[in-house]
Amino acid sequence: MKNILIKSGFVLLLLLLSCSEEKVDGEDFGTVTGRVVVANTFEPLANAKVFSNPTSSIVFTDEDGRFTVPKVVVGQYSFQAQKDGYLTKFEAANVVNNSTTEIVFELSVSTSGNRPPIAPTLTLPADNAVNQNRQVVLTWTATDPEQDSLTYEVILRNDATDDVVVYSDISTPTFTLQNLAFGTKYFWQVSASDGVNAPVMSTVRTFTTTSFPDTRFLFVKKLSENNVIYAGDNSGNQIQLTSSETNSWRPRKNNQSNKIAFIRSNGAQNHIYIMNPDGSGVFKVTNSVPVAGFNPEFINFSWNTSGSQIIYPSFDKLYRINSNGSGLTEIFHTPNGKFISECDWSYDGSKIALKVNDASGYNAEIYVITSEGSITDLVISGVNGAVGSLNFSITGQKLLFTRDISGFENPDYRQLDTRIFQHTFSTNTTAEINTEKPAGTVDIDARYSPNEAEVIFVNTSNDFISARNIQKYLIGIVASRTTLFTNASMPDWE
Repeated sequence: MKNILIKSGFVLLLLLLSCSEEKVDGEDFGTVTGRVVVANTFEPLANAKVFSNPTSSIVFTDEDGRFTVPKVVVGQYSFQAQKDGYLTKFEAANVVNNSTTEIVFELSVSTSGNRPPIAPTLTLPADNAVNQNRQVVLTWTATDPEQDSLTYEVILRNDATDDVVVYSDISTPTFTLQNLAFGTKYFWQVSASDGVNAPVMSTVRTFTTTSFPDTRFLFVKKLSENNVIYAGDNSGNQIQLTSSETNSWRPRKNNQSNKIAFIRSNGAQNHIYIMNPDGSGVFKVTNSVPVAGFNPEFINFSWNTSGSQIIYPSFDKLYRINSNGSGLTEIFHTPNGKFISECDWSYDGSKIALKVNDASGYNAEIYVITSEGSITDLVISGVNGAVGSLNFSITGQKLLFTRDISGFENPDYRQLDTRIFQHTFSTNTTAEINTEKPAGTVDIDARYSPNEAEVIFVNTSNDFISARNIQKYLIGIVASRTTLFTNASMPDWE
């Protein structure tokens, strides 16, 4: 019996000792575990100090950023994680009896004492550099005392406008400027940011772009699905003037106003616009009455000599409008309902040549009207096939045009044997200008050269799907046919 009592007492003692590990003076305990990571990147932070308020055990995170705080008295706590170089973070925790509470600390990098970057030093182009291309590569150097990663902004303005352009989120100390204006002085500056301190600014440098070259030729190239206007010189150099994002065609230069007029798609309509010789300063001239009629790519318009007015067709009517968009006036209405496709205004402004045709482009006529709209001359009528390319000589005594002598007609307006002709009003005679056209090709879009000793035109295969090339021919000179621009059409030479 005595042994039994001793054994029972020993068991009771063990039970009491076991209970004392979970409870002291009536208190209950739980466990807190968790992880300390870098904010945003979630990389683990080792050796981060973790403790609570009210005070619990102080622990440190392992290599995976993990920690465990055992035997935390049940209750509400504010735990905090600390590590040099990072902002202290606090997290609330509710410790429950015999349960594990998990906490994750996301510590942000401390910026206290972080120094700003050194102001960037501009390197290229040299300050006050001149004759720079329209594409300029800017370079600079920049450093940061803490070797923080830097991002840059380039601030650009010019002396022609008040516009300021800012290029942001640049990660390397170089940036390429594209499509700069010709003959323009630019001011540029770079700011550097470490993401902590306020950005620091470089000094301001300047450079000037090269002047616009002497490009007497205008023409059109197809880029994707759009017509794009180019300028070119006698050496074959080419400069894009209009964007490939818009459909622009039929450029016509006026030397006195120093403007280029052209047709551009605008929604479902086509309108006349003008621009500067370098492609800047685009202005929409027509509004209420669009350019319209048979096949938009074969429609043409004409300046007056001073560049103050433009005439253009809209179906069976001819309109005159001031180049500033005012003064729209109907000046002619075809007597037979035919569409006006082309027009050309004589240098002295006294007469206008018109090409009219039916809705398919055929049954064409060329006649001359006065500036008031009275018909005075009939150049061609009653012929089959395509007709076009009206252009007065400087004196107005001759008229250049093209005609498909094959008389071929089809729904696609294909031409088989189109040649260049010249009509002389004083003798009322028309003669072909023999340009030695290769067989199986057509010469279209013909115009006089400025001195009228040559003609410029487009030559292409009569399949009408092959490449088109702009060529010129010295009138009356054998074997003088030369190519100016390949894969181009709708030339103008002023």
